[in-house]
Amino acid sequence: MKFLCVTHFFESHGGGIERVAGHLNRHIAHAGHDVCWAASAADPAPCDAAVKVLPLRCINPLEKFTGLPMPIPMASACVTMRQAVRWSDVIVIHDALYMTSLLAMMFAIMARKPVVLIQHIAEIEFAHPVMRWLMRLANRLVTRPVLGMADQTIFISNTVREAFADMQMKRAALLLFNGVDTEIFRVAPGIDRAAVRGSHGLPPAGTLAVFVGRFVKKKGMAVLQELARQRSEISFVLVGTGPIDPRRWRLPNIHVLGTLQPAALAELYHAADFLVLPSVGEGYPLVIQEAMVCGLSVICGKESARADPAASRWLHGVVIDLSDPAGSAACVAGALDAGMLVDGERRQMASYAASAYSWPTMAAAIAALSHRLIAAR
Repeated sequence: MKFLCVTHFFESHGGGIERVAGHLNRHIAHAGHDVCWAASAADPAPCDAAVKVLPLRCINPLEKFTGLPMPIPMASACVTMRQAVRWSDVIVIHDALYMTSLLAMMFAIMARKPVVLIQHIAEIEFAHPVMRWLMRLANRLVTRPVLGMADQTIFISNTVREAFADMQMKRAALLLFNGVDTEIFRVAPGIDRAAVRGSHGLPPAGTLAVFVGRFVKKKGMAVLQELARQRSEISFVLVGTGPIDPRRWRLPNIHVLGTLQPAALAELYHAADFLVLPSVGEGYPLVIQEAMVCGLSVICGKESARADPAASRWLHGVVIDLSDPAGSAACVAGALDAGMLVDGERRQMASYAASAYSWPTMAAAIAALSHRLIAAR
């Protein structure tokens, strides 16, 4: 089969949706299918002989000011996308709200090609009331209609599935959790934690909390800033990039490492005590699943903690209100004080995550349902 995958950015942009798409594309391609990945040309395209790439000329004026990544395709991108849809047997779209997704959906309907829509997020509770209102309006006018147009919808989180449970869709929606690369992310007993910390210029002892993600408002950067102020005895290491620069906070217990390769990130998880992700509007962030496989205690927003009901007993979910960074930071601090999972809990969590979250299983499921959709056409 010929798959056209559509995202707003390539995975070099650093977002979770793009990382998920990258893993899926490679596993679908390695299963013997042709895969073409179309996304904004704003970031370097992946170099993988198994996956063709289709950079789209776009502008992205909104992310710097709102934290919402929303590339707008130019005229040449429309022509390119139309040709790619005609080439494909099935179109896999990641999230409904992006303009690249809308473009792909429009051309797929015109060409009578089946669409698989993977919905990662529901509603983002922005701090600014105008942004919250715009998000709700966009979900009502765009996200919900597009979900209704898809031949098959997949949710990667039970929380997101519940948010759209009242919708009538062409086929019953599926719940498929993202996978984890267990060759890289796994329990590593006996690792020299002090040596790993030292290799990144981090304090060799003391509590270490890790944040991994885009440095944008919805990820709770203001909460992290306030948390670091409140808990000066804890070291916070931030992995990622984005329009917000945590170095400007000038807090001695904040350490910014930029982007890390997966193997280095796994080592950091082994050397840390907590993953802290005070974000809102998430489905099931991939970094949470990767941290679970490594046996790392996780503190995250309530929505993320409920994403997989079978895993929620190991995740410490807290209420995050971006309009109240100090109050939200106090909630996270309380979770830090509650302590880490004990050894038995960490082993149980890691064992469950390693068996439940599989890229080959997810890719095979998407390929199988795509075959059925093509046959139905």
